[in-house]
Amino acid sequence: KTIPQQSTFYQCMADVIKWHKQYPDDWKQTWFECEKKWSQDIGCPDGVFVPFNIDAVINSAYIVIGLLYGEGDFYKTMDISTRCGQDSDCNPASAVGILGTMIGYDRIPEYWRRGLAKVEDRAFSYTDISLNKAYQMSFDQAIQVVQQNGGSVAGDSVTIVCQLPEPVRYEKAFENLYPVTKQTINKPIDQVGEVVFEGTGVVFKGYLQCTDATYVGKAEMRIDGELVETVNLPASYVTRRNDLFWKYQLPKGKHTVTFSWLNPRKDASINYTEAVIYSDSPNKIVHQPAAK
Repeated sequence: KTIPQQSTFYQCMADVIKWHKQYPDDWKQTWFECEKKWSQDIGCPDGVFVPFNIDAVINSAYIVIGLLYGEGDFYKTMDISTRCGQDSDCNPASAVGILGTMIGYDRIPEYWRRGLAKVEDRAFSYTDISLNKAYQMSFDQAIQVVQQNGGSVAGDSVTIVCQLPEPVRYEKAFENLYPVTKQTINKPIDQVGEVVFEGTGVVFKGYLQCTDATYVGKAEMRIDGELVETVNLPASYVTRRNDLFWKYQLPKGKHTVTFSWLNPRKDASINYTEAVIYSDSPNKIVHQPAAK
């Protein structure tokens, strides 16, 4: 009820609820209906035209599938959300996180809680945050939300003001932007030359390699002769830039792209793998010229 009905997120969740009623004993059929209607990704270039999708719409659908078909059972909920696939570390965790909130911590089966005590003070990789710190952060934020919305806290007693659920403001990402084709490059930056494409947007996928993890490459992209962006490309996997360059909302038509590496060194390389081309309509373009 807090999600705008015109959003694809709302429509997908409504479909899952509808399909659950239609196929109450067959979660795989509901999963298949989701695949047919909702599985295409737009915003993540790694998921365009391939069976990989980390978009919130389809992955939240898998969470709802787990909750509905799991019927309140912790293992069953986790099992189904995991087997739906895609972002299948996050989805079962979210599903049982919601379920645990619904039933209360003490009703979570001991089987799933017994190992926590040994790791609750251990920091997660690349952070200084442990489970215990995460618990406290979440609790503190919840208390702030309660107070900011008219509730109160007195010792161990928390008073929450009841509110009627209302949809949040509707927002749409990547409006009138559709992936139409991919263009293979597979060249280092000094061999790419010109890339010519027809459309309204482009993402250049690739990676920087260097024996020195502290190195930060600097490169620039020009479209139709105009400088679009100068970027930093860290060699470190932790701070790397996942895609090399991108530009949306271009005038519809043919565009020519060139690249320059501003601080090259012999033990490093910037490698382009492919370009994802976007346009203002979903009709696939049959052919795109290869990079020169």
